[in-house]
Amino acid sequence: MARTRFAPDRGLTRRMGLTMFLIGLLYVVFVGVLIAAFGEAWPLILVLAGGLFFVQFWFSDRIAAYSMGAREVTPEQAPELHGAVDRLCALADMPKPKVAIADTDVPNAFATGRSQKKSMVCATTGLLRRLERDELEGVLAHELSHVAHRDVAVMTVAAFLGVLAGLITRIALWSGLTRGGRNNNNVLFLLIPLVSAVVYVISFLLTRLLSRYRELSADRTGALLTGRPSALASALTKVSGQMARIPTRDLRQAEPFNAFYFAPALSGDGLSRLFSSHPTLEQRLDRLGRLSQELGRP
Repeated sequence: MARTRFAPDRGLTRRMGLTMFLIGLLYVVFVGVLIAAFGEAWPLILVLAGGLFFVQFWFSDRIAAYSMGAREVTPEQAPELHGAVDRLCALADMPKPKVAIADTDVPNAFATGRSQKKSMVCATTGLLRRLERDELEGVLAHELSHVAHRDVAVMTVAAFLGVLAGLITRIALWSGLTRGGRNNNNVLFLLIPLVSAVVYVISFLLTRLLSRYRELSADRTGALLTGRPSALASALTKVSGQMARIPTRDLRQAEPFNAFYFAPALSGDGLSRLFSSHPTLEQRLDRLGRLSQELGRP
């Protein structure tokens, strides 16, 4: 990552590298299976795969920001938010990202961007209304840690394969590419959805494992930057508690973007936690509590 004062996390770096390697290997195998299955249509498969990857990598941050209702704001429009980001960027010695606000009562924040220069940090109006200044800075430091470690870009690329698997399957079946197989039509109709399902499940599990670790990493490095783990813990507790007061319909609308958010809009219990994009609240608070003891802070 680019040099900043955020504490490096070699564990995160190794996990991102391993995830990207496995995702890349899975991607090559998946495209290879499609080419083998559709024979003469291989140029179209390569164009679709390459084109979708290009769009995902270069425009996914804008698509995600638009989907979550983020609008860029100036220092005059949001002086407190800009002021907090300015202080943290000066403390971290990193370029200031774009600053945005999403008009929703769901108390949350997220970061997007494939690099520090192209990054954006967004807070919702619900978050800004509920948090005190030190709590807000704790959340923003967490999000800036994602930008500094570039795990936002890695998560974006890692999530691409699952999207690609579904899209290519639908396009292949709808466009009649399977006609080239004639005698093997029935086999292909069964094979392609099966391969896509396997690819989706594997890529989903890989990104979820990485997502949970990167949240713990951002909690730690963000808290180390501000020197106030208790402020971030307070924000986590407050946000998680306030989620219960948000209408379920609004939470359902936000749930697809959980992997980007500071805290999940909806979190399951029991077995569903294994597939969650975030560690449990108890786990995050425990880690922050131990960090406070290490720093000698209350």
